[in-house]
Amino acid sequence: MAKGVGQTVNTKTVLEIKNVNRVYTDANESTIEALKGVSLDVAEGEFLAIIGESGCGKTTLLRLIAGLDDPDAGEIRLSGERITGTDPGRGYVFQQNSLFPWMTVEKNIASGLIARGVYDREKQEVPEYIRLVGLDGFEQSYPHQISGGMAQRVAIVRALINKPKVLLLDEPLGALDAFTRADLQDKLLELWQKERATMILVTHDVDEAIYLADRIVIMTPRPGKISEIIPVNLGRPRDRGTVDFLDLRRIILGKLHLANARPEPEYVL
Repeated sequence: MAKGVGQTVNTKTVLEIKNVNRVYTDANESTIEALKGVSLDVAEGEFLAIIGESGCGKTTLLRLIAGLDDPDAGEIRLSGERITGTDPGRGYVFQQNSLFPWMTVEKNIASGLIARGVYDREKQEVPEYIRLVGLDGFEQSYPHQISGGMAQRVAIVRALINKPKVLLLDEPLGALDAFTRADLQDKLLELWQKERATMILVTHDVDEAIYLADRIVIMTPRPGKISEIIPVNLGRPRDRGTVDFLDLRRIILGKLHLANARPEPEYVL
């Protein structure tokens, strides 16, 4: 099926994940293998979704890409440079909006520009982003004065205004009601098409993954491994009610069931 408007066709690799392992030790000194042998290349400008059951290492992988954590083995490179520590070139949006409660909408969006020392040069972009996500009139509002959906819009554009090479989205729409979530999915696509940023979304919602992504990565339960990568060869804009959309949903749900199936116990007689 032909690619539609807004779907990436770039094959230049911007993010390389090579044989990454991550092991934790819990409070009881037990070893928890979160990720094992994860390898993945992400194309520049791609919208990638990662799905899998809770605890399969999706967020762990995002934290490693962000530089908030370090792998025990393997490496992650962005534009050829090995990732060590955090950097504005990797934006991160959490499930909870994590806005600064003492700052207005306008100041929250501008905070990254201020931290990077480029506010005077780029401050004209702040009202542009406010208009783009439909927050006109709320510039001087504080986080407690706006809805959860509005707050997530602020969090997303606060990360995007720094022009990151990759934007990491850790279930940013998961706590929203269905109507707000659908609206923000469209806003997220609009931002992606405008910025041509590489985006990686962690989600539990198969429909959301199909609606937004170019490819969907299915992960196994702990230790997290990549079970399969499914291309979403549907044009844009996408309609959740089409036969092609529903067929792909059925296929992915089946593959998730297989990926999450626990192996049968072995009995030695």
